[in-house]
Amino acid sequence: MSDMEPNGRRSGKAVQWAAGPGLAVLLLCSQTTRAEIADSAPGGFTLRETAHVAAAPDKVYGALIVPARWWSSEHTFSGNAANMSFDARAGGCWCEALPGGGSVLHMTVVYAVPGKALRMRGALGPFQAMATEGVMTWSLVPAASGTDVTLTYAITGYAKDGFGQIAPAADSVLAKQVARLRSFVETGQPSPAQGATP
Repeated sequence: MSDMEPNGRRSGKAVQWAAGPGLAVLLLCSQTTRAEIADSAPGGFTLRETAHVAAAPDKVYGALIVPARWWSSEHTFSGNAANMSFDARAGGCWCEALPGGGSVLHMTVVYAVPGKALRMRGALGPFQAMATEGVMTWSLVPAASGTDVTLTYAITGYAKDGFGQIAPAADSVLAKQVARLRSFVETGQPSPAQGATP
């Protein structure tokens, strides 16, 4: 069963099966996360990930600026998110230490308002090897019982084979990171417990 709606957005629902006495029950668990490719053109695309986090904006921001605690090690150059560092002020580096004394500059902070917004420029992951530039903006808005978080990542530039194939993959990676941030803020763990709805 697909979780995609006809407009290309994820439905925001997870499907789980629970075994009962001789009967399987389909449970639709409402989630408070949404991911989408907001727009796409030959020269770039924009991704938008949203989540409601059951915590105040200052707490969400405090976690956001420590990606070493919630970012997936699977999506790092070193293989270990603990190697990431973040300087949350204009000109600050979202960097990663590599074995043997190497390093990676993922993004540079251009706008930081604690508890409200964070904007960075740079190309993440495979985009670093392309002629691309990206702008990532995190917006934190107080909402009933927590914070509405919106991550927007716009990429522009040149990709030999276009952005059609890579945009959905990037969307999936960022959606997982937003879910990990949400889980970390709400539970202290970046990954939901086995069987729990992220």
